[in-house]
Amino acid sequence: MYEGVNASDGIGIGVARVAVEPDLSFTPHKPDDAGDEKQRYAAAVAKFIEQTNAQIERMTQTVGEEAAAIMGAHIEFAEDEGIQEMVNGSIDSGMCAEQAVSEAYDMYYNMFSNMEDELFRERAADVADVKTGLLADLLGKEVVDLSTLPENSVVVVHELTPSMTADIDKDNVAAIVTETGGRTSHSAIIARALEIPAVLSVADCTKNIKGGDMVIVDGSRGRVLVNPADSDLTHYRAKAKQFAEEKQALEAYRGKPTVTGDGDKVLLVANIGNPDDANVAAEHDCEGVGLFRSEFLFMDAKELPTEDEQFTAYQKVALRMKNQPLIIRTLDVGGDKEIPYMNLQKEENPFMGYRAVRYCLNNPEQYKVQLTALLRASAFGDIKIMVPLVTNLDEIRQVKALVEECKADLDARGVSYNKDIEVGTMIETPAASLIADDLAAECDFFSIGTNDLIGYTMCADRGNDKVAYLYDVYQPAVLRSLKRIIEEGNKAGIMVGMCGEAAADPLLIPVLISFGLGEFSVSAPSILRTRRIISEWTKAEADALTEKVMKLKTAAEVKAMLQAAAR
Repeated sequence: MYEGVNASDGIGIGVARVAVEPDLSFTPHKPDDAGDEKQRYAAAVAKFIEQTNAQIERMTQTVGEEAAAIMGAHIEFAEDEGIQEMVNGSIDSGMCAEQAVSEAYDMYYNMFSNMEDELFRERAADVADVKTGLLADLLGKEVVDLSTLPENSVVVVHELTPSMTADIDKDNVAAIVTETGGRTSHSAIIARALEIPAVLSVADCTKNIKGGDMVIVDGSRGRVLVNPADSDLTHYRAKAKQFAEEKQALEAYRGKPTVTGDGDKVLLVANIGNPDDANVAAEHDCEGVGLFRSEFLFMDAKELPTEDEQFTAYQKVALRMKNQPLIIRTLDVGGDKEIPYMNLQKEENPFMGYRAVRYCLNNPEQYKVQLTALLRASAFGDIKIMVPLVTNLDEIRQVKALVEECKADLDARGVSYNKDIEVGTMIETPAASLIADDLAAECDFFSIGTNDLIGYTMCADRGNDKVAYLYDVYQPAVLRSLKRIIEEGNKAGIMVGMCGEAAADPLLIPVLISFGLGEFSVSAPSILRTRRIISEWTKAEADALTEKVMKLKTAAEVKAMLQAAAR
């Protein structure tokens, strides 16, 4: 049995089809005519864009706009003026098109893959995908084609790129296994949208699994069984049937309130990354948005987005949510995200450097543009402003002062906005946890960002395999931090939510109920399942389990107890 990242739930059983990626090696040479070489490059770009637009059109029909929008990033990189200038400049200096493309995209790949923020690291896969497409055309090679596969195929590939998943034959693919990727990678997002079980980051799977092998993929637990025994096949076929029945049963929770087993109401909302995601979240029956990452506006622009551009994006989501709560996180960018027009300097330790609220407060006029746009959009919905990476009281006070300046400006302009707009903070650092009582007195709400809180608390990089055992929400230190944050927020009478991955963890949900979490913000596909699990626990039952859990000393003990109690 092999283990990896549980990227897309479900059980897939079928025959392995090992996808062989094209050999894109080449010998650099100086071309006879730079003009001809530029034309080759331009033709490759044009063909790539044409093919990608066709993929987007197909994906919109098969998996919806959210997943299809991922492919839009490929077109952005192919059309990027900076990259095109770099490639053409290299050709003028004597490089062939293949070398110029390879070096330009390698530079961008390294830049993105070294960033601390996971949202930006995902862009590295997009860059690599565009490079592969352009090189394949320049070299006359065929890229991996997953559009015509036999029935019950288990796709085994080094890296499942967005362009591969765009053409995948959903009806004939039983499961996906890769050597790279995580739960938040674009390939994982598309696999979930396609509802294909997937396990990613299975070391050497393309070597250890042979074409024709019988394979079982447990996408829920991150397990892969090759040439299983008859008893395993019987067991997992029963599990696959049970999974399908449970998924169908979740529909009974659509349109229902989110309540605990004894009727206590909690809010179940969605995490989104752009305005189009709001449609998908609404389709999955969310009760609002607990985290709208505003970075997409800045990542996808060639210069700072204007007040009107930002207002339009925020207004679009506010109108879609129809007065349901909409928490928008202000710009979470910094030294680890090299957005060219921001002129950010490279840092030794960007994860603890000049980023998020630190960057914004040091650029108050730029920050006020975003705050003003948020205030204007608040006239169209229940928008709340969330500040990231707060570590002291002065930061939240300074942000609130800037909000008041923006209000005065809008009053002078005669522009409507919600005068009682709420300003809260993301709690994602040990510092914020330790002063949660003071922050609760200044903030209108808390939202716990468990992804970063775990990393900062345990001093463990979630992208580093060697310390992955430390990056665990079940660590007693993390659980004690969560308990303190929620208790202090509730004591102050403010809403406390959670927008990290842990909010949808079925094992952790009873503990969060016991702690008193008031809002669960999860990915859209997790909404109905989370609602069901919440409904299965009374407060008294959750308290009894949590009392035992909080006495345990190790993450392994905690997880084992929660697994034993799972429903």
